[in-house]
Amino acid sequence: MEHRVKNKYLWVGSIIGAVLVLDQLTKYIIETRVRLYEIITVIPGFFNITHVRNKGAAFSLLAGAPGTFRSVFFISVSVVAIAVIAVLIKKTREQLLVVSFSLIAGGAAGNLIDRVRYGEVVDFIQWYVKSWYWPSFNVADSVISIGVALLAIDMLFQKPQKQDSTKAV
Repeated sequence: MEHRVKNKYLWVGSIIGAVLVLDQLTKYIIETRVRLYEIITVIPGFFNITHVRNKGAAFSLLAGAPGTFRSVFFISVSVVAIAVIAVLIKKTREQLLVVSFSLIAGGAAGNLIDRVRYGEVVDFIQWYVKSWYWPSFNVADSVISIGVALLAIDMLFQKPQKQDSTKAV
């Protein structure tokens, strides 16, 4: 049985709003209190706070591309992605999908704000083990990952639709 969400757009607005506030607030704190490339050890050998800028996408994809191309490309991709997600949100009433799409849209919007303002994204969360470092990321990236994980859970555990036996084969 699917769980339908009541007041869908209240949920969507609240989730996206919360993501944007948390994302932009944490980035503001990092920008105003941590110098660029400064590393603050939180858990030695495991977790740092560091102020870095990512000119590319995930894992610095296209970071070396010319600035104008990179800006136009990433801003365009973000706007299209948010528009597609808006259509998906409109079409669904299933609670888990509404939450996951809202998280993805909120994260995409948070990073879009950075791209429009700076031409790059502010990252500051750094996980590592010994000399192996995961690429730095931010709150927007985290909620996008959570949204995608929720989509995967929905796909993996979704009950198959019953076929209508009155339809011709």
